[in-house]
Amino acid sequence: MSMENAWMTYRSMTRDRSVTDRRINRALVRRILGYAGKYRGIITLFLVTLVFVSLLSVAQPLLVPRLVDDGISQGNARVVTITAITMGLLAIVDAGLGLVARYFSSRIGEGLIFDLRTEVYDHVQRQSVAFFTRAQTGALISRLNSDVMGAQQAFTSTLGGVLGNLISATIVLVAMFALSWQVTVVSLVLVPLFLLPARWMGRRLQVLTREQMVLNAEMSTQMTERFNVAGALLVKLFGRPEDEAGSFSGRAARVRDIGVRMAMANRWFFTALALVASLATAIVYGLGGNLVISGALTIGTLLALVGLLAQLYGPLTALSNVRVDIMTALVSFERVFEVLDLTPMVVEAPQARALPAGPLDVRFDHVTFRYPRPSEVSLASLESVARDLPEGESDSVLVDLDFTVPAGTLTALVGPSGAGKTTISSLVTRLYDPTEGQILVGGVDIRDVSFDSLRSSVGVVTQDSHLFHDTIRMNLLYARPDATEEELREACRSANILGLIDQLPEGLDTVVGDRGHRLSGGEKQRIALARLLLKAPRVVVLDEATAHLDSESEAAVQRALDGALVGRTSIVIAHRLSTILRADQILVVDAGRIVERGTHEVLLASNGLYADLYRTQFSLPGVGD
Repeated sequence: MSMENAWMTYRSMTRDRSVTDRRINRALVRRILGYAGKYRGIITLFLVTLVFVSLLSVAQPLLVPRLVDDGISQGNARVVTITAITMGLLAIVDAGLGLVARYFSSRIGEGLIFDLRTEVYDHVQRQSVAFFTRAQTGALISRLNSDVMGAQQAFTSTLGGVLGNLISATIVLVAMFALSWQVTVVSLVLVPLFLLPARWMGRRLQVLTREQMVLNAEMSTQMTERFNVAGALLVKLFGRPEDEAGSFSGRAARVRDIGVRMAMANRWFFTALALVASLATAIVYGLGGNLVISGALTIGTLLALVGLLAQLYGPLTALSNVRVDIMTALVSFERVFEVLDLTPMVVEAPQARALPAGPLDVRFDHVTFRYPRPSEVSLASLESVARDLPEGESDSVLVDLDFTVPAGTLTALVGPSGAGKTTISSLVTRLYDPTEGQILVGGVDIRDVSFDSLRSSVGVVTQDSHLFHDTIRMNLLYARPDATEEELREACRSANILGLIDQLPEGLDTVVGDRGHRLSGGEKQRIALARLLLKAPRVVVLDEATAHLDSESEAAVQRALDGALVGRTSIVIAHRLSTILRADQILVVDAGRIVERGTHEVLLASNGLYADLYRTQFSLPGVGD
């Protein structure tokens, strides 16, 4: 390809990208204005206030000719005093209106923060678990904090700045033309020079702002992951504090460097604008001074023109910076809307209904499942570690599963690690939807069941149950906020944890720490079991829920579960023989398929995979009963 052809291709690509960017920007602007529509009344009051502020700002320079020409030059003390008092009163009113305008501006800005932040938080909460397995926590927090704040600041400054400065510039120009059209025309000769640095700086700062937001999100991610208990423990156990400090220092240095570049770019921009304004002032003094000498202008009128010129170039400077503000706003809004535009993989059906009353059975009807690709559930910008990796098609984790857990019975899932047992439990609770087939609870496809009904009817305890950094009481009440004190204590008693809680100085009001790390694994698990018992669901899923318990605690909890599971449909993933022996049926899962099913005795007699697992795991000393 020749140099000319290459240049033409580059220009074409650049032109096409500019058109695309303009389309995107227009769409973003329309969407932003949609948010502004909610505050139409306050915006109207804000605009009215800005008009009065602009009128008052012009009124003071217009009093200068009377002060100088009619008062000082004529030796008229009465005119000087009255004019000075008037200017003082106008300054007081202007200050008061400025406070009112600031109040309206903050109401709009803070309201926008509230709307965006709550909408993003609610939308993220509705995403599937697959989203959270890929997105970095720090990057999400950055969207909720810095990006929302950046959008608000740019929105309010742009709204107030553009409208206020347009009003001010218009009123000032009218006043200047009324005083001297010749001086006004000459003073506007340098206005086009404002557009050159603004155009270049808008593009430059847009790139730098986006890069700064990405770097801040990466730095926030590292802090979030390392400052929780699990992350800090891992760093200490592997003795890597120096490496962590070096890694963080590198990221912080990149943030520092781009901050310096942005500061210098802004400084060059405002220096250029200030220089143009100073040159314009010099021209007005030169031309106006000669007009005063020739008698065409008075000294007071010249001073008024200079004062008005300062008030003209201020708004013009700000208006020339509108491109920078808009570009910054679009970057922030774009990153916020990027999250809001994510479609949750698991959504509630428009006509979702409640599950039928009474005991519920669970049916897997030829279910096949594969985990979604990254592009289906997340954003590349929220997982910086893997955003440049190629995306491939994932294999099916479960293949043509077909089984029924009758109401009120216990089904055990066993199989080697990675066989798909936990995935089955995730599908029952609709953390994911099957790729093929359907899952029915109580004869109803769970995709047609309301989230509230499904969550209240199905209870889960996982191998590593999560506790919030709150009190034991609040962690329990998360399952049932209206539970009484006696119901809380009964649930704890059934989970064999009440004795320990009563020994604590604060009892149920003891703070468990980040992810429950102030408790042992067994204690944390028993609180999670108490939370399940308090919820009292009709379908129970236990994903190795007793794995962290010692033999004594497991026996006590097992006795509690024996009573709690009576009459409930139970699906239990377990490596403990005691659980398996009580099962009404055992499903042996291998490579995503059910390869064997039956009772303990039947499966042992068949001498298949279950018998092998039994001999290698369940019959070892100390394992099982």
